Amino acid sequence: MAESTKKSTCAAPGCGKFADLQCPKCLSLGLPPTAFCSQDCFKAAWPVHKATHGPAVAPSDGLPQMYAGFQFAGPLRPGFQSPMRHVPPHIPRPDYAETGEPRSERTAKTSTVIEVKTPEQIQAMRTVCRLTREVLDEAARAVKPGVTTDEIDRIVHEATIARGAYPSPLNYRNFTKSCCTSVNEVVCHGIPDSRPLENGDIVNLDISVYFGGVHGDLNETYFVGEVDAEAKRLVQATYDSLQLAIASVKPGALYRDVGNIIQNFISKQGFSVVRSYCGHGIGKLFHTTPSIPHYSKNKAVGVMKPGHTFTIEPMINEGVWQDITWPDSWTSSTRDGKRSAQFEHTLLVTETGVEILTARLADSPRSVS
Repeated sequence: MAESTKKSTCAAPGCGKFADLQCPKCLSLGLPPTAFCSQDCFKAAWPVHKATHGPAVAPSDGLPQMYAGFQFAGPLRPGFQSPMRHVPPHIPRPDYAETGEPRSERTAKTSTVIEVKTPEQIQAMRTVCRLTREVLDEAARAVKPGVTTDEIDRIVHEATIARGAYPSPLNYRNFTKSCCTSVNEVVCHGIPDSRPLENGDIVNLDISVYFGGVHGDLNETYFVGEVDAEAKRLVQATYDSLQLAIASVKPGALYRDVGNIIQNFISKQGFSVVRSYCGHGIGKLFHTTPSIPHYSKNKAVGVMKPGHTFTIEPMINEGVWQDITWPDSWTSSTRDGKRSAQFEHTLLVTETGVEILTARLADSPRSVS
């Protein structure tokens, strides 16, 4: 799950602070999301804000109410979302699981220090990343025409719970599902829903798992049935750009150089690199330092050291690099409606180079290699 560089402001009168908590009532009614910076601001604004919660009626085009009047960039349209899935109480969960607010991440944002993992933490990361890979592989085996992304979310949720783990996206900043499913022109953070996959689609499955006190993060893009040659070329170039970036990871390398490697390669393929989302540090926190842009001439801070764990996850577009956000406040689509692909791994810097913690298994499904 990529880290966003976009900001929202608190809807509480007179506040104006950065806000990432969404009103759950707005989301459940299919209304445009409203953001608050804290539970205190949400409670203070509630007497006025609750008046906006009228009955949600689907517009004439059959879409959820929040999309009424929205100008989509491409042909993809959202379906309807099922209720949030249940996690058994015995499963350990991150601090945002109940409230939607990642409090520990807020505290960590005040520091630029990149955590060097202990041997025990590194082993925990290996374990959770292996589980993350297993869950992604189960989900990928279900990808075919006619299967809904909500069904894929069910598979992800149940596979995660069966391993005694928590699906990291669930209720993270009020995200309502256990994984992200991004189809065709959706760049990232697509919300699973009732739309069936169609022959010729490409779909990215973004899986994140919390187990043993740490998170793993992984995604791949898959073909649905038979796809055209340009889709294959886009997905292959995206995969290749990630592999080139991974090959550069070693002690002493600069985090800002990752973006140079990716963009230099992608530009030669005639595609573009998304700038709104980046790779990120990961461990006890889902998203933390460092931030790792995928485009060139970025200002990323930091030098790689043994014990650093982080993601690289380039999003590559057929057309322009700019994106738009749908009214659900999560789904990011290309601005011109052309397709986008993404691949991601969680990585560990070792004394001699890099270990791909979320590496494919011998029987892992794959669209390209």
